Amino acid sequence: MGRLRPVLLAALVLPALLLARQPTFKASELSGLRLEPLDASFVQPVHITHAPGDPRHLWIVEQRGTIRVYDLESDSLLNTPFLSIPDRISTGGERGLLSLAFHPDFPSNGRFFVNYTDRAGHTQVVEYRVGASPLEADLASARRILRIEQPAANHNGGMMAFGPDGYLYIGTGDGGRANDPWGNGQNPGVLLGKLLRLDVDGGSPYAVPADNPFVGQSGARGEIWALGLRNPWKFSFDRATGDLYIADVGQNAWEEINFQPAGSAGGQNYGWNRMEGTHCFPTGSWCDRNGLTLPVAEYPNRSEVGCSITGGYVYRGEAIPELYGSYLFADYCTGRIWAMPAGPAGTYSEQMDRAGETWPYQELLRTPHTTTAFGEDLHGEVYVAHHG
Repeated sequence: MGRLRPVLLAALVLPALLLARQPTFKASELSGLRLEPLDASFVQPVHITHAPGDPRHLWIVEQRGTIRVYDLESDSLLNTPFLSIPDRISTGGERGLLSLAFHPDFPSNGRFFVNYTDRAGHTQVVEYRVGASPLEADLASARRILRIEQPAANHNGGMMAFGPDGYLYIGTGDGGRANDPWGNGQNPGVLLGKLLRLDVDGGSPYAVPADNPFVGQSGARGEIWALGLRNPWKFSFDRATGDLYIADVGQNAWEEINFQPAGSAGGQNYGWNRMEGTHCFPTGSWCDRNGLTLPVAEYPNRSEVGCSITGGYVYRGEAIPELYGSYLFADYCTGRIWAMPAGPAGTYSEQMDRAGETWPYQELLRTPHTTTAFGEDLHGEVYVAHHG
């Protein structure tokens, strides 16, 4: 077993004062962009988030089974972990403690949810509450929400987030191994290879929202919001518009970004394993594209470009006005960071008019690190986690 190494958490900053807010940018305008390290080291960080109403702290999920809290005002890491459950999880490869989602009413109810791989290798979504301090979890409050059996050790997905509608969204991988051998991505009867949508307030342990697209369909799971995903490692909602971005890790040829506009009724089929990116799968074969929602952006899986997409956020902060409204993403293998600029209104409405075309994006940075996650603070400033 290899030794765990300290890793970097950094903020995306531009050292010079920028003049005016623009939704699009030129590369020359961001020539001074850099990652500014925070004064702390973490072990295997895979998720960064903030709690509703809290401008002071960031929560960093470590894959080994720990959640740490960073104080932005004092630039220091709190000594006591928010949550530590290494005895409840299995780690290695893509397994471990993978994400954290705070209930929208966290300031009043203290509820939060974690997604991890249990000791048997299966996915668990578990609810906790905080104890006497909002910066420490009550371990005794654990309540299982969902368990999904995993047929293999990889493609666990693991991302969770509450949507603007107050429901909990959960990304699941296709169950692992190459090429989706079980056909889970296209099977509405299983929860693997999907985006799920749960009401964690309306039932015990949860309720299925009545307007979920597969409710009432024979042989389909009502929890499913979208299907045709391979390994949606990261997804996010634009805090200004409610639009949804899903970064789906490809097989061997293409990494992709899928888009769902706010107000969508759900039910999108993003194509895996009939397609990889905008291309038929396997490469060179014929495929039926009817009924599929193709990605809005993709890049080739090549050594000089990347091999595993890490989705980020639409930038809504104030420190880098040139990036306002741009979707940020990176590659785990190469450490390259890109931005997909928005249009004049800071939204993607005109890109949506370009039916059948992918959207343009630009490179921001090349880093020597393996980028695992982006995160936002309460004000919309962006943070980046790396391994090594």
